[in-house]
Amino acid sequence: MIPVEFWQRHRMLPMEDTPTRLEVGILPETPRELLEDIRLQAGKDVKPVLLTKDQLEDGLRRLVLKESLDSTGSHIEDADAESAMLDLLHDVGGAPTVRLVNQLFLEAMELRASDIHIEPFENETAVRLRIDGVLHEKRRVAQKQHSEISARLKVLSRLDLAENRRPQDGRLQVRSGSRVIDVRLSIVPTLYGERLVMRLLEKNAQALSLEQLGTLDTIQKSLMGALEHTYGMILITGPTGSGKTTTLYSLLDKVKSPQTNVLTVEDPVEYRMHGVGQIQVNERIGLSFASGLRSILRQDPDVVMIGEIRDSETANIAVNAALTGHLVLSTLHTNDAPSASTRLLDLKVPAFLLSSCLLGVLAQRLVRRLCPQCAQSYQPAENEWAKIGLQRPPAQFDCRLPQGCKACFDTGFRGRFGIHEWLPVTMDISRLIAQEADARRLREEARLVGMSSLLEDAARKVCLGWTSLDEAARAARSM
Repeated sequence: MIPVEFWQRHRMLPMEDTPTRLEVGILPETPRELLEDIRLQAGKDVKPVLLTKDQLEDGLRRLVLKESLDSTGSHIEDADAESAMLDLLHDVGGAPTVRLVNQLFLEAMELRASDIHIEPFENETAVRLRIDGVLHEKRRVAQKQHSEISARLKVLSRLDLAENRRPQDGRLQVRSGSRVIDVRLSIVPTLYGERLVMRLLEKNAQALSLEQLGTLDTIQKSLMGALEHTYGMILITGPTGSGKTTTLYSLLDKVKSPQTNVLTVEDPVEYRMHGVGQIQVNERIGLSFASGLRSILRQDPDVVMIGEIRDSETANIAVNAALTGHLVLSTLHTNDAPSASTRLLDLKVPAFLLSSCLLGVLAQRLVRRLCPQCAQSYQPAENEWAKIGLQRPPAQFDCRLPQGCKACFDTGFRGRFGIHEWLPVTMDISRLIAQEADARRLREEARLVGMSSLLEDAARKVCLGWTSLDEAARAARSM
């Protein structure tokens, strides 16, 4: 009987509803006369329940998600009326397409999705969310509504509404209570319409510790030793979406201090970190990784973080910075740790310089973590161990299977952690890099100093009960 707009406007939340009583969540500053209005409108007693701001916002988010959507007819609002920030908990009115787009963002935030895919086909449009690295189809909408969704997102991102033949990239921000999400929108034309993919980055997210990222103690100890150097280069490698930037921030959190000048060049800035000077790359105005890096080297930095080494110019500036008294942290797209040196050699970095500055390379992948509320212990058959490179069961293990429950949205997994391959650059490895040895030879030498492969690290974490055997095998196939 009471519309959602009322609860949102007055920052209140309907809770337990019985035939004679309605519990209403309120904040300390909520006017008490509103409770009398609700009692008269609902025709039952009203019991106030004091909530925190976060509890209220989370409840409102869930309430909006429950609202059904009318998927017929719509119109797009004038671009001039749109603001840069879309507030999902307050803006619930308007046309059906406006409400649908709001609902997609709310659902993605509720499910902790990292990406939203809107994919047109011949007769309908599929909407898929990437949750913990895996795509899940969540809904299908009529094909005729696809152009309206596309137009709505273009309006919010200030893109060209009339252009539908060429790719476009844009950005916007959405707010849900205290949560602010940066959205990176990519649009490409396909046979049946424009395909839209949105990357969601939580603006106020906190950097995770190495322990939270799943880094084992032996690797942490060696990494901390490398971070104690006042100059040199540490690289994080892996494919797109493997958590490289998150690990970089964990390392930055270890080295930043009031006595240290830490500067970064990133695209985009994924985490706001107190005490760190962060520069956002903007190619439109000529601010690239290379030009930004040149500028910050004149700012007397102690530690420099480069979001990604993409080209020869950036690679050579980074190496020279590492050789001239700066600790340089960056990422690189390679499949494993030993391949990092060959990749930099391909980018025209002189081998004798690289061998002098490289401190270590950490390769990683992300694996889904078993839901702690529903995972069940089990005894794998002997032939199953071969999936993760083991010929026989280890002496001790705690293997578990995913089941699915409300806490994990029936997936059996909640969150992700990293599997790692740490290559410390010893004197012997440095000598091989100077000789331009290939990745195979570097791997052989690294194994002699105790480097574990990604698959071996995954196997250890299966035995610790962090993930399932099949999930580790799935991640191994991407190595």
